[in-house]
Amino acid sequence: MLSLHRRAFVKWAAAAPVLATIASRAIVQRAAAATGAEPSIDVYRRIGVRPFINARGTWTYLSGSLELPEVRRAMDAASHHFVDMFELQHAVGKRLAELSGAESGMVTSGAAGAMAAATAACIAGADPEKIWNLPDNPGPKHEVVMLGGRSAFDNAIRLAGAKLMLAHNLEQLQPAITQNTAMVYTTWRDERLEKALAITRAAHVPLLLDDAAGIPPIDNLSRYAKAGVDLYCFSGGKGLRGPQCAGLLLGRKDLIEAALANCCPWEGSVCRAMKVGKEEIIGMLAAIESWQHADMAALNRSWQRRVERIAKLVETVPGVSTKIEIPEDGNSYPTLTVNWDEAKFGLTVAQCDAELRAGEPRIEVLTNSNPSLVPAVHEGDPKSKPHDEPNLLQIVSMTLQDGEELIIGQRLRQILSAARKKTG
Repeated sequence: MLSLHRRAFVKWAAAAPVLATIASRAIVQRAAAATGAEPSIDVYRRIGVRPFINARGTWTYLSGSLELPEVRRAMDAASHHFVDMFELQHAVGKRLAELSGAESGMVTSGAAGAMAAATAACIAGADPEKIWNLPDNPGPKHEVVMLGGRSAFDNAIRLAGAKLMLAHNLEQLQPAITQNTAMVYTTWRDERLEKALAITRAAHVPLLLDDAAGIPPIDNLSRYAKAGVDLYCFSGGKGLRGPQCAGLLLGRKDLIEAALANCCPWEGSVCRAMKVGKEEIIGMLAAIESWQHADMAALNRSWQRRVERIAKLVETVPGVSTKIEIPEDGNSYPTLTVNWDEAKFGLTVAQCDAELRAGEPRIEVLTNSNPSLVPAVHEGDPKSKPHDEPNLLQIVSMTLQDGEELIIGQRLRQILSAARKKTG
């Protein structure tokens, strides 16, 4: 077994190339600042808003993700012309069908906007009288079965006039479906999805799959069409790196047409308020087309290297260990977990998180906190008690920009080293 000194030497040797890179970058950055090469205008700082290094992931309250260059160019080009929005949605829907294998598609105001549009479509169809009556008089088919239980986002379903019916497992699904059921909603993407579809097909009830953070991989765009999912949706502002205020709804042509009839620009439709502009529509198409040509293997290697660099830096602090994993449930990017004994260091994960946020530059990391969650929300089964999960400090690689991993690793190393020295 290696001695403590030997193990420390090995960790410092592993970190040496990363430390050398930090030193060289610091020299370049100081030279750039001296010559005025840094941007002179900061649209956020001039109004007192602090931009940050995002190591937390594509959270909506942290402005999602950064748009792909192709998306920014397409949105700028779209902004220079007037178009008929009905024509635009149908033309983009046809192109989305070609790319996905689904019968049709549309751009929405986000994944939650897609949920609302899908619900309205399944309740009112394309009937003008029923559309005008939503959400107050939805008619007999107004129930939506929440397969898997409540969701923090199910108000997007309720605001269209739906009444929620809960089915926490497959055994409860069939009994929950009645003559009043308009739709089944789920986030399940594993083997349970196929079993759920067998039940909904037999009952002639459409199923909406919410996979907001499901792209990348781009294969998911066509995967659900091949599986025969009636409707499925993605967020534009997460891993897709499209416009933050946009999303996609794909699936059966009749249901997409009904969703369009319940949405903007139709005056009098329940989803009129969920406006999506020509720029966002073209931007979403550009994002999808861009991902068709992305080298996922190269991206994963790049993301992996970023968190490996951070791991090498923080592991030079005695008592700190790390682990890199790819989560299976959404946001499937190399993610680094940094571990230390909070009692021995005299530093909790929450305190470390606060120090990273308070420093300059501000750094946001992933912990078990969710500042954007309405406190009363309880997902899943309302009768069950929430599990007390340990608070972990994690770093999501996908939202990091080149070189930011060096800043994060150095700052974390400084905070953890200072805490360890303070407690002896």
